Amino acid sequence: MIFKNKTALITGSTSGIGLAIANDFAAKGANLVINGLGNKAELDKICEQIIAKHSITCIHSNADMLVPEEIRNMIVEGTKYFGSIDILVNNAGIQFVSPIDEFPEEKFNSIIAINLVASFHTIKSALPKMKERGWGRIINIASAHALIASPYKSAYVAAKHGLVGLTKTVALEVATNGITCNAICPGYVWTPLVEKQIPDTMKARHLTKQQVIDTVFLAAQPTKKFVLMDDVAALASYLASESASSITGSSISIDGGWTAQ
Repeated sequence: MIFKNKTALITGSTSGIGLAIANDFAAKGANLVINGLGNKAELDKICEQIIAKHSITCIHSNADMLVPEEIRNMIVEGTKYFGSIDILVNNAGIQFVSPIDEFPEEKFNSIIAINLVASFHTIKSALPKMKERGWGRIINIASAHALIASPYKSAYVAAKHGLVGLTKTVALEVATNGITCNAICPGYVWTPLVEKQIPDTMKARHLTKQQVIDTVFLAAQPTKKFVLMDDVAALASYLASESASSITGSSISIDGGWTAQ
């Protein structure tokens, strides 16, 4: 139980990669603050399932990542409930695919806000207590698109590139405080977020669903396989462990060889 007596807060953790990370941390003894919008009864059920499976404590925050005050309150409430937020995973993200000259401005602004600016607010709010305790782990779920670009994803690429810059800066600022800050850069992981991209990509590129999968998503990954959510979760757990105490400011690819090309 490497995370016993530690608390992890994971944004965007009621489905997909975030939920996989939550379950992996819980299996290793961490108490959880999970976050996501939706029906309260359904979200409470997710907490109940995690508690029943892993015998840890889990609470849910419905903080909206577009609202800084709600983000700050989530950190305060989680700290008050558990006594500390030891591990912060910034995973919440949204996507929209469009040529830039047709890109809706409100979509662009929302993607930047949730995929980048929200991480600034969570880190700013969580860091003071981490510094007091002399220990902390910050893990930002970026993307292969934090390292390279693709057409029609201007907002997402810009946000994820910015998240890597934020990761490096925070790592340098807290390097002597027992706190690490790293970014994980997955390639295409089969998640609800990726699945939702398919219709827009079909429209933007005039392709069928299978053509999008074969020539847009998996064409970039030499393994020709989607990355598994559990593999991303395992990497996050390693970065949060004591064994990774000298890894900070890094952007670690888990992308089937995509960015090796």
